Amino acid sequence: MTGTQAPPAADAASDAHDSRGVPGRQVREKLDGATAPAIAVAVTSYSIHLPADGRFGAAAADLPPVDPACPSDRAHTLLGRKGLLYKEPATRLALCAVHRALGLPDGARPDTTLDPGTAIVAASNLGNVATVVDVTRAVVREGSRGVSPMAAPNASSNVIASSIALWFRLGGPNLMVCSGETAGLDALALGALLLRARRADRVLVVGAEPDDETAVAVRRGPAAADAAPPMRAGAACVVLEPVARAATPLATVTVGSTVRRREDVPPWPARVVVGPGHLDPASAWGDCYGAQGVLQTALAARLVAEGAGSVAVLCGGDEDGWRTALLTPATTNGRQP
Repeated sequence: MTGTQAPPAADAASDAHDSRGVPGRQVREKLDGATAPAIAVAVTSYSIHLPADGRFGAAAADLPPVDPACPSDRAHTLLGRKGLLYKEPATRLALCAVHRALGLPDGARPDTTLDPGTAIVAASNLGNVATVVDVTRAVVREGSRGVSPMAAPNASSNVIASSIALWFRLGGPNLMVCSGETAGLDALALGALLLRARRADRVLVVGAEPDDETAVAVRRGPAAADAAPPMRAGAACVVLEPVARAATPLATVTVGSTVRRREDVPPWPARVVVGPGHLDPASAWGDCYGAQGVLQTALAARLVAEGAGSVAVLCGGDEDGWRTALLTPATTNGRQP
C-alpha cells in the first residue's frame, strides 16, 4: 500500500488540477516529499488500550506497567452506550484508544463541529475478518437476503478508520492500512507524510486487533510455532502534529524504510529499542499483529517522555519485512541526537 505507484497513463494528466485547483503534478510531488519542506513531526499524545485478560501478564519486569483497560463488550463504560450497537470488537477498542488519547472524560461524546484538519490512519489486518467470514457463509447458505443490513457495513475493510471519523467528527483524510506485521509503522509513516504534505494539521494513528477464533486461526494457522506469543485483543493510538505547532510535544518521530531481512535493519542512535529481541511487548502482553507497531510507538513515546532518551521501535517479521522508527526527546526538534 505504501509503495504503490501511479500507472503510466496517469502521466498524461500530470498538469490536470485536483478538486481544490492544485496542479496534479504538484500534488504528486508533495506526496512524494519532493517539494514539501522538511517538517519535524511530534507525538503529542498516546494511549495503550489492553483489556484485562487472565491469559496474559499485565507487565514484564523490564516494561512499564500498563493499567488494564475495558474489554470491547464494556466499551460503553468509556464511550457511552449510544452508537455502539453492531460495532465490532476491534472497532470498539479503536474508539476507546482514540477517546483516551484525546483525553476525553468517560462517557463524553464529541459535540463539536466537523474538524477538517484532523486525519485518521488506522492499522488492522484482522479487525473485521470474522464479519467477512460470517457474511460469506450467510450468502452461501441463504443468498444476499441472509445478510443483515446492520452487519453488512462491517464487511468494509475501512470500517475502523471510517467509524473513528464519524464518531469523533473528523473530516480530514481517512486511511486504512492492512499490510501485515509492519502495518502499524506503515500507518505511522503515512501519518507523517500527510503532515509533511500539508494535507492535515493533526493525525490520529490508530491500531486495533481482535483475538476472536477466526482472527486467531487466520493469524496463526496450522504452521504456527508453539513459542509464538498468543494473540491479544487490544488497541493503541498516537497523535501526530508538526513540532512547530505542537503545544506539548512528548517526542519527535522519524520512520525508516521497510527492509526485507532483519539483518538489513540500519542501526539507530538509540539507547533503548522496543521490539522483538529487546523490550518486547508482544512477549509480555501478547501479539497485537497489525496494531503492534502503533502500540510499540505509544510505549516508546512514554519512555522518551519519562526520560529514557532516544528510543527505537522495531516491528515486522520474516514474511512481511521489517520497519523501524526513532523517537527522540522533543527538545531536539526532530534532529537525531
